[in-house]
Amino acid sequence: MQKENHRVYNAYTCKDGQAIAINHTFDLAILDINLPDGDGFHFCKWIKARNNVSILFLSARDLEEDILNGYEIGADDYVTKPFSMKILLKKISIILSREVKKTNIYDDGFLKIDFELGVVQIEEKSCPITPTEYRILKKLIDNKGQLLTYSVLLDSLWEEGIEFMDKHTLAVNINRLRKKIETDKHSYISNIYGMGYIWK
Repeated sequence: MQKENHRVYNAYTCKDGQAIAINHTFDLAILDINLPDGDGFHFCKWIKARNNVSILFLSARDLEEDILNGYEIGADDYVTKPFSMKILLKKISIILSREVKKTNIYDDGFLKIDFELGVVQIEEKSCPITPTEYRILKKLIDNKGQLLTYSVLLDSLWEEGIEFMDKHTLAVNINRLRKKIETDKHSYISNIYGMGYIWK
């Protein structure tokens, strides 16, 4: 996977996988069924409830009922062992290409953003934001999980036509944006003090 230029997080237990899912963003989870502290089916349900990510099961369990169960709980594909690495990589490539097509819409069940239409909704209700807030929002989501320093964020916004912004004005706009899209249960933007911002 790394040779194909994918960033990879490894987990050997459900507990490790949950820690990764909580602290990182990713596009695809490749799951086995038999795990030391649980099973992949339950983990699939858990991760699907938290993150809108694709799931590929990779398991020695090749019974028809297991494969059907995998698809029924949300798997995008199910590969049985032994397997061809070339075929597995092709399946992964196809799944990730579908993810690219989804990037024009962000939807976590609470916050939904249609980047083609420029529409923001909170629990399916319209959430008006300014053009500057929209650009900041898109820039953060396009780089989710990555720290955007003040200078990088300001430079990228300046390139998009927002010329009269400094660090203080940026902070004001982000604070306004957070008040519009965040609640006690839904927090998205973190200010890394003295450095910049990150979409969690």
